[in-house]
Amino acid sequence: MESAIARALSLKYGPLAILLTNEKPVGARQFKEGKFGCVMAMLAAAVRGNFVVFDRKTFGCPGGGTGLGFGNQYLNFPGGVEGFCYFLSEGCEQWEPGMRLVEDIKPFVSEDIYDDFVHGERYAKTPELVKKFVENLPIIDVPFEYVVFKPLKDIDPEKERPEVVVFLADMDQLSALVVLANFDRANNESVIIPQAAGCQSIGIYPFREARQERPRAVVGLVDISARVQMKRSLKVDLMTFAAPFAMFREMEENVPCSFLVRNTWRELMRLKGQGG
Repeated sequence: MESAIARALSLKYGPLAILLTNEKPVGARQFKEGKFGCVMAMLAAAVRGNFVVFDRKTFGCPGGGTGLGFGNQYLNFPGGVEGFCYFLSEGCEQWEPGMRLVEDIKPFVSEDIYDDFVHGERYAKTPELVKKFVENLPIIDVPFEYVVFKPLKDIDPEKERPEVVVFLADMDQLSALVVLANFDRANNESVIIPQAAGCQSIGIYPFREARQERPRAVVGLVDISARVQMKRSLKVDLMTFAAPFAMFREMEENVPCSFLVRNTWRELMRLKGQGG
């Protein structure tokens, strides 16, 4: 499946399709069962042309399992949801049960992860606010065995229907995607930017939007940890833009009559060194 949007935006990496399916792609990359890993590293592999698959035993980390739609995997975080609340906020050094937990896991984690457990990632001010963050996530347990990442160009529209299409965009391209998302709508708030893990912004948030009558797109990679992973993997400064498939089709149809064929966009591309 080709994308008029991708051509108009001169993307460095082609769009990515996310599928919910009971069929496992042959030769797809997959985390080993029980192995820690970041979903965003797999996203980087997928935009380079690989097929990637996840299931309920191979999602990499609790946040990734939650973000991909495999239920509330924070229940399985060291120390449970409470342990995660301290980890994401102020750390375990003032929480006696947490420090006992941290010492138990110390031999099995890196120095950086150990430090985060002790002192906290500090993405929220208090454990109580992290608890609210978890409660507000659109957590679902998808009724499929696998979540699959594929380059959109490898999708056969006669046989496959993606749940979400993800673009990796720089600031100019992201601006264009936001404008295009609102181009054919009376409401000018058709794109949201939740504070969420990188995987949640391409997973459960757009999965939720896909079930709405007028779905919205979701901008992601505001997750600092995910940005570190993507910088290591792709060496570029990008954001994600995840559109439910119905919205993606709507946006595709509007390309030929939109600003993307007009002079201002062409001038921006010229100034960027991508146009004539």
